Order: sequence, then C-alpha cells, then structure tokens
Amino acid sequence: ETGSTDTVELNGEKISISEMMQAYRAMEGNVAKLKKDNRKAVRRYRREEELKPYQAELIRLQQYLEETGGKMVILFEGRDAAGKGGTIRRVTRYMNEKHYRVVALGKPTENQRTQWFFQKYVTQLPRGGEVVLFDRSWYNRAMVEPVFGFCTEKEYKNFMRGVTGFEKDLVRQGTTLVKLYFSVTKDEQARRFDRRKNDPLRQWKLSEVDVQAQERWDEFTNVKYEMMKKTHTTHAPWTIIRSNDKHLARLNAMKVILNAVPYERFNTELNFVPDPDIVVSGSRELEHMEAQRLRGGKFIS
Repeated sequence: ETGSTDTVELNGEKISISEMMQAYRAMEGNVAKLKKDNRKAVRRYRREEELKPYQAELIRLQQYLEETGGKMVILFEGRDAAGKGGTIRRVTRYMNEKHYRVVALGKPTENQRTQWFFQKYVTQLPRGGEVVLFDRSWYNRAMVEPVFGFCTEKEYKNFMRGVTGFEKDLVRQGTTLVKLYFSVTKDEQARRFDRRKNDPLRQWKLSEVDVQAQERWDEFTNVKYEMMKKTHTTHAPWTIIRSNDKHLARLNAMKVILNAVPYERFNTELNFVPDPDIVVSGSRELEHMEAQRLRGGKFIS
C-alpha cells in the first residue's frame, strides 16, 4: 500500500515499499516512452531508407543534365507548413552540390521594386547542367502578396497576364520547368503550427505571416484557385502534391521530378508511377475545387 511504513533491504539499503512502488511506476513510464521513441525512430529510419533509391535516381538525373547541358527549374509552392522545405532537403540530400542551387529570395530591395518583376528571378535561373529549386518563387505575387497587400491590384493583374508568356519562353528555350504545389488541409496546418510554437528547434520557422495563415485560409484558397485557373498551361502545368503525409509527399514529389526528364534509369525495377491519391494534375484540382464550390457554395481545399 502507498501509505505503508514497511521497508525492505535492497542492495544493502533500506527502502520503503511505497518508495519502491513509486520507482517501479516511474520505470514503467520510462520504458513505455523508450518503446514509443524506438518505434518512431524505426519508422523514421525505414521512411528515409525508402527514399534512397529515388535519391540515387536524382543523382543520375543530375548527371544526365550535366552531360547534355540541360537546365531544370523546380518550383515549390503551397501554403505555410505544407512541407516544401522538408521535401527540398530530401531531394537535394545526395545531389552534387556543384550542380544545384536552392533559391529562397527575401523581400525585394528598393532597387528591385523599380525593376521588371521577373528580373530578380531571371538572375537565379540555371546555367547548362544545373538544377535550381525555388523555395517559393515568382508565384509569391499570385499568392502571398495579394492576400497581405504586399502588391497593388495593378501589379497582381500584370503578373497574372505576363507569367504564362514568361514561362512559355523559359520552356521554349530549353529549360525543364516543374511546378509543384503542396496542398495541406487546414487542420493539419494548425497541428504543424502548434508543433512549431512548442518545439524550440522549430520556433524559428514561425513568422507573423504564419500566425495569420489560418485566419486567412479562405483568402488563400481563393487566390490559389485563380492562380491555378490562369497559370496551369500545357507548356507549364501545375502538379498538386497532397502533403498531409510528409513522407508520401516527399516520395511522390521525387517521382514527379524524375519523370520530367528523359534520363536513363539507374534502377528500372523501381516504381516510378506517382500515387494518384497524392499526386493530382492542376486541371483535376480545378475540377475538384469547382465541385466543392457548387456543392457547398465555397472552396474548401
């Protein structure tokens, strides 16, 4: 009993039964936590191992671009906490650092504000044999800026009119352009924000824009629809990555990237077919959103 004064001798020392019981319960809790942590570690290890064959293929893709002088641009777009950064890290983990760059541009300088909008992005485009991955891109002008009032209505409209021509020229002149939009649900985004708030290793990721992302969910959905409708084209289509499950999002994003370039496969036994529950074409996403609006009077995704 907890209140008992009975004692026993353990390793030459006397200890009460109640103290022994408390120590045992604490040990049980520690063992349970260790088991849980071990299961998580094993699951994480298995997931990372599952990515490795595709990461090897990405190296082969990179070698093909080097040999042919090909250029590749990959855009990573989506709401905050949708999994863009984690996917970029997995995609580039084993790639040759001399032949890829990750570009994450900050707020425009005063000089850049007076320039042609695309100018700062053009300076970041790849040379022959290089892959450039944009962690957010020129589509800031279509998503974040209009929602938060960082651009004028005229600037927004000019961008929406000009971006398809800009991308068409990019592709026509030999650049492989892959446009990925990471789509996360509102509940999952909220869960990830809570984790950022409470985890000291992730708190740096939380910005003022993040704090307002949930409140402005519907506004972001509306501009997402307009962006998809006007910029999903045959020469530069959007590919949607359902990213509630980060691992499946990373795996399938790699498959989309690998399928964009006609390199010789390193491992022909691998499954290169994207999961249709994770990877959705821009046209299918538009149909899905329009069906939501017809049924419920508003967009949900």
